[in-house]
Amino acid sequence: PAPEPEIPDLPDRVAPEDLYLPEGLDPRGYDPELAGSAHFWEDYAVGERIDHGDGMTIEEAEHMMATRLWQNTAKVHFNQYEQAKGRFGRRLVYGGHVISLARALSFNGLGNAFRVAAINAGSHCNPTFAGDTIHAWSEVLERADLPADEGFGALRLRTIATKDRSCADFPYRDEQGHIRPEVVLDLDYWVVMPKAEGK
Repeated sequence: PAPEPEIPDLPDRVAPEDLYLPEGLDPRGYDPELAGSAHFWEDYAVGERIDHGDGMTIEEAEHMMATRLWQNTAKVHFNQYEQAKGRFGRRLVYGGHVISLARALSFNGLGNAFRVAAINAGSHCNPTFAGDTIHAWSEVLERADLPADEGFGALRLRTIATKDRSCADFPYRDEQGHIRPEVVLDLDYWVVMPKAEGK
């Protein structure tokens, strides 16, 4: 018989005091012009939503190359011969690739969020395929001082990525409360950002 399931009692997020920054990181050397953004930690408010505006279309060769680099060899990503007989009739785009695209898109609006400090949770809500165009929006869930690392703060973000749908209206759930079929990613994570006062 199978053993009794054990479900650990996990916190809903990594606590700000547990976030790690490398030693010697100095905000005085940070140049916002090189980052392309004038917005620092103080400029973001809890509850604020940011439409990242841009879209990126996923190409077949591109997502397969990226998936190889991540050493993911799952048939659902690589074997079109097998997947042609499956539920979707084609290969799925690896979720890690979608996460990378959403993070890249988030630069437009979060240009000084230079480091992902922790991932709290995430869901791949719907499948993504080559030819889909990914858009993204983010919500600021929390702001935290990083007292051990003067000059930096942390933002807890929730980034939502969609396929073939603009995020200007911040889509997530439909009128019945269901996650929309265009929503492909829901990611909750902490980023580190310099403070204006630390410059």
